[in-house]
Amino acid sequence: MALINLSKREIHCKIVYYGPGRCGKTTNLLYIYNAMNNQARGKMLTIETKGERTLFFDLLPLNLGKINGFDIRIQLYTVPGQVIYKATRKLVLKGVDGLVFVADHLKVRHGKNIESLQDLHRNLFEYNLTMEKIPIILQFNKCDLVPAPIPTLTKEELEIDLNSELNTKVFEAAATKGIGVFETLKEISKRTIQHVATKHLSTKENSYGSDKKNS
Repeated sequence: MALINLSKREIHCKIVYYGPGRCGKTTNLLYIYNAMNNQARGKMLTIETKGERTLFFDLLPLNLGKINGFDIRIQLYTVPGQVIYKATRKLVLKGVDGLVFVADHLKVRHGKNIESLQDLHRNLFEYNLTMEKIPIILQFNKCDLVPAPIPTLTKEELEIDLNSELNTKVFEAAATKGIGVFETLKEISKRTIQHVATKHLSTKENSYGSDKKNS
């Protein structure tokens, strides 16, 4: 759930990049972090795990403007995709406001893509959330490998596997090259902020106004 600081007039929105191991979640965030100037980004924090990293930092994306006079601060998180880090993935999802599910074009990751999406369903359910209640978009990463000597999945195959129920927007990406990275971020940021403003901000503002009148 978004944190709304009325005294500083800031909204803190939490966006989590989810997906199977080595699909490119961390690569997305590293590319974003390195492309932003120091004034627009906070310090990156990293938790090292075997073969994967959980990292997070916040952004102050000025191009998104303000919502009802509130500055918007985006907190970006990744989760470790390997099965053994189930508890960590669930913990990182706590308080999530928006999701990017990163899928892998490599055919060898076909089953892992589906398993990870099912895992996301289960973990959201633990917080009384569903994918219908929260903004989510799909990113199909490693599109630069299609076609390739290594067997890959087509966009149409990934759509059938992952988007038949979600019916959400899809971005093809090559995160190592920055292709589709900021397009993905821009879309999920826009949807998340709209969701937070509609669901939470009017209630907070009304409550704040009532408190001032009663004081």
